[in-house]
Amino acid sequence: MEKVPRSLVLGATPLFCLLLLTLLYTADIGSREVPSSQWKKTDSGASRIEHQHDHLHFLMKRLLKGENQTQLEATGFACHYDIHTEVCVSNRPIRIDTLTMTVYAPFNQGMPQASRRIRPYPKEDDKSTMRRISSVQVLQGNISPPPACEYTHNVPAVVFSSGASSGNIFHEISELIIPLFITSRHFQSRLRFIVPDFDIRFISKYKKIFSHLSSYEVINPAANVSVHCFTGAVVGLHYHDNLAIKTMDVPEGYSMLDFRQFVTESYNLKIRDLSQMEKPTLVLISRKNKRAFMNEDQMVTMIKELGFRVIIAQPDMTANLDKFAEIVNSCSVLVGAHGAGMTNAVFLQKGAVLVQVVGLGLEWLSNITYGTPAIGMGLNYIDYKIEPEESSLVSLYGKDHPVIVDPQSIASKGYEAVKDVYLVKQNFNIDVVRFRKTLVNALELLGRSAPLG
Repeated sequence: MEKVPRSLVLGATPLFCLLLLTLLYTADIGSREVPSSQWKKTDSGASRIEHQHDHLHFLMKRLLKGENQTQLEATGFACHYDIHTEVCVSNRPIRIDTLTMTVYAPFNQGMPQASRRIRPYPKEDDKSTMRRISSVQVLQGNISPPPACEYTHNVPAVVFSSGASSGNIFHEISELIIPLFITSRHFQSRLRFIVPDFDIRFISKYKKIFSHLSSYEVINPAANVSVHCFTGAVVGLHYHDNLAIKTMDVPEGYSMLDFRQFVTESYNLKIRDLSQMEKPTLVLISRKNKRAFMNEDQMVTMIKELGFRVIIAQPDMTANLDKFAEIVNSCSVLVGAHGAGMTNAVFLQKGAVLVQVVGLGLEWLSNITYGTPAIGMGLNYIDYKIEPEESSLVSLYGKDHPVIVDPQSIASKGYEAVKDVYLVKQNFNIDVVRFRKTLVNALELLGRSAPLG
């Protein structure tokens, strides 16, 4: 191979560095939030503006379906409605006054002005939750004069409320994190979140998620009272089901496997071959009051005898989500009673086993919240159904009480009745001999066999 003269290499190095710095500087300037008093149009021409608008229109159109897509093309604004949520989008420049949480969305000339209020949280069917959500006003039409821009952003805004986040990981991931993924992932981080009912604990807890969905800091309207201008906006989040993504629902194309891959990237989790691990690890979600394992020590002894390395996940361990995600990701089997802790299954490796202990009266609820979703995540799923003699409810009500022999009669009274009896008052004394068979099944799903004896 012919050598390149050293003088040429050395001579080219400063030029290369200069070009690199120029590119980095240009990219940095393009992503910054700029006060309008300092903002100047730097676009090279109409063709570039048209290309950007076409791309934004394509991204916004994915969030709609059928006639709503046609309306977006005709007016620049359209909304999607379903039983769970309302999502409105604009593919034209908008202004957001964070003092009043008012979105000024332009319409075509000659169209009448309109106003609507949206509660940007995807649980329209849950009235008690929605009462805690502040509304966002959307003014459609050519408002004259609109408020002056104080900050101009060259990306669209996504507006949603974190007002219902309560520290419960099931509700946070099912009702906010997954909806955020399916609503905003296709923007490839080129968007900015505005969060009314701003909850700093929620934002901090999922900082790794937010940093992978957006290249920009989240805006807290209460702490940033001003008028922000964006290239477009999405108000509200899409929601499909409990811990689920339906590939054919709006926006089409995503699955829970895509979400789990996104989680793996966000938390920098390792991809392991579970069959090659010398000793399988089992994480046991430990609860201290409701749906607690009263003979947890016996369970742990039996689990170790099967050859598992056991990690008992106490509440203080699960509170640090970043660290606990790594722990769950390292295990082959996750075991727990029905409850929010089962949501950590999103951090499991593909092919791992989720074992859910299903209390009396909780079969339907356990299945829709974790059983069916686990399959969609690419996990192996086993449920261990509690027998009456394993439930503390027998000592409270007696073995012949309707609570024990006819749970459906309690369920017919509504969710609050089920919650009061089966979720709040029930603990478990696990039959370790019977439960051992469940864990032997889990080992077989991992391609392993239980030790003899």
